[in-house]
Amino acid sequence: MTVTIQAYRFALGPNPSQEAALRSHCGAQRFAYNWGLNRIRANLDQRRVEKSYGIPSEKLTPLVNWSAYSLRKDWNTVKAEIAPWWPENSKEAYASGLANLATALANWDASRNNKRKGRPLGFPRFKGKRSVLSCRFTTGSFGLVDRDRRHVKLPRIGTVRTLESTRKLARHVDRGTARIRSATVSFRSGRWFVSFSVEIQRAAPPSARPDSSVGVDLGVKSLAVLSTGEVIANPKHLEAAQRELRRLQRQAARRIGPDKRTKQKPSSRWRKTQARITRLHTRIANARRDGLHKLSTRLVREHGAIVIEDLNVAGMMRNRRLARHVAGIGMAELRRQVEYKAAWSGVKVHTADRWFPSSKTCSGCGVVKAKLRLSERTYHCHACGLVLDRDLNAARNLAALVEREASSPSCGARLNEPDGNPPKTAPWDAAGIATGRPGPSGAGQRQHGNALAR
Repeated sequence: MTVTIQAYRFALGPNPSQEAALRSHCGAQRFAYNWGLNRIRANLDQRRVEKSYGIPSEKLTPLVNWSAYSLRKDWNTVKAEIAPWWPENSKEAYASGLANLATALANWDASRNNKRKGRPLGFPRFKGKRSVLSCRFTTGSFGLVDRDRRHVKLPRIGTVRTLESTRKLARHVDRGTARIRSATVSFRSGRWFVSFSVEIQRAAPPSARPDSSVGVDLGVKSLAVLSTGEVIANPKHLEAAQRELRRLQRQAARRIGPDKRTKQKPSSRWRKTQARITRLHTRIANARRDGLHKLSTRLVREHGAIVIEDLNVAGMMRNRRLARHVAGIGMAELRRQVEYKAAWSGVKVHTADRWFPSSKTCSGCGVVKAKLRLSERTYHCHACGLVLDRDLNAARNLAALVEREASSPSCGARLNEPDGNPPKTAPWDAAGIATGRPGPSGAGQRQHGNALAR
């Protein structure tokens, strides 16, 4: 039994008055966010100008505290003047907008001071009317309605009907194994949703074979190849819908769309076509997510250890010939699902190093090839004569990492251990490649050719 934070999302079916109230609350959150951001930017700009005039630091305009508590306190002192209509919405709408701003500013400050991992973050920007509509409720009267498991209650909005049953979450709440922490309403893909953040006690069943390990090699031709020899076909949901998607996009191009330069408003036909395009994209995304959920759940329930690769998905997306196919697979989404589902069931997830040569290494004898073209779909080992599918060979190498984890902390350690080091190809061919790490600057085909000439 583990206690974790889980989200339950339900589609809503609000009536016109409730939809207007939902949009009003989302707009109130955006207004509070922009108000706080404008105040912080004015304060920072003032200090920047004062520094340019040579004013010492101790005499500069004091910094505005951008914690959520301080922003909310300052908002309460001026809300009657700048937003006399504020009583129309719940106070949580304004509080959630200021809390989001405080989080964005804290992330920006941590990224600027190198205290946050990941790509550098820029200063928060203002939210426009076309931004995602969202509003979070942490206090007040919200939750599930017991009468038919088909309604939820939201502050100041009332009881809203859901398009699907809330029975699964309601049973946990009735048993006392779940506690609803917050509710977030959002408008995505032409539909309203409510997402409950729930602190729940989970008793996930253990894996059927806790001693087994499986390597998962993701690809474009096949969604995944497992070390057991199973090949998961790529359903290609996006490619299957390309014909209909192109037809709708050509139809939208013939309509009168919006134009910022001339302030032209889109026609009703253009809006209807765009709505159809949005629904098509939503159907594709739902089908992709459903397939990934089924695959990740099966992997966690059948194996005790799962080995996946740390792929550079962002780099693959820069290849214009592969970008659409890579995006249609959902590699990062599959890894995310495997990781959190494995944590629930106590299954170990091992992430292979990005430079580990899983495709170049022979799964039979351990010989590492210096080069392996992407067009070579069958692996031929010149040392032991192994002939195997390229992806299956990589998956077996990934699965073998679990067996060597206890003896060495490095994923590619067997290639560098002094005892039993497998044979390699010529050293000038394997420079910077056999060890699974990038080679020195200047190493490449030209150096390879000069080495052969010698």
